[in-house]
Amino acid sequence: MKKITAIVRAEKLEVLKDTLFAADVRGMTINQVQGCGAQHGWKEYVRGNELLVNTIPKVQFTLICADEHVDDIVEIICNAARTGAVGDGKIWVEPVEEVIRIRTGEHGPAAV
Repeated sequence: MKKITAIVRAEKLEVLKDTLFAADVRGMTINQVQGCGAQHGWKEYVRGNELLVNTIPKVQFTLICADEHVDDIVEIICNAARTGAVGDGKIWVEPVEEVIRIRTGEHGPAAV
């Protein structure tokens, strides 16, 4: 099993969520996060003082899937979230040792 984490533009939330549901991907966690990457933020002026805003609102999707579904899910995320501009986001994949469904006590792939 693998954990896929994707951080994407906030405006891609609904598109990506709908695309994942349409592809029958279930069980995702979505968080609103702040971060910075190649965009490095922007300058704002508050009461005449220059202020560098270097964190940008993003959305983080986290999901667990079977190893054989990783490539398909990563491709779905890339296609739904890509604009071609700096700030589209990042995806990373990590191994997951165990998953347990609290309600039923199921372990492993059955609990995903």
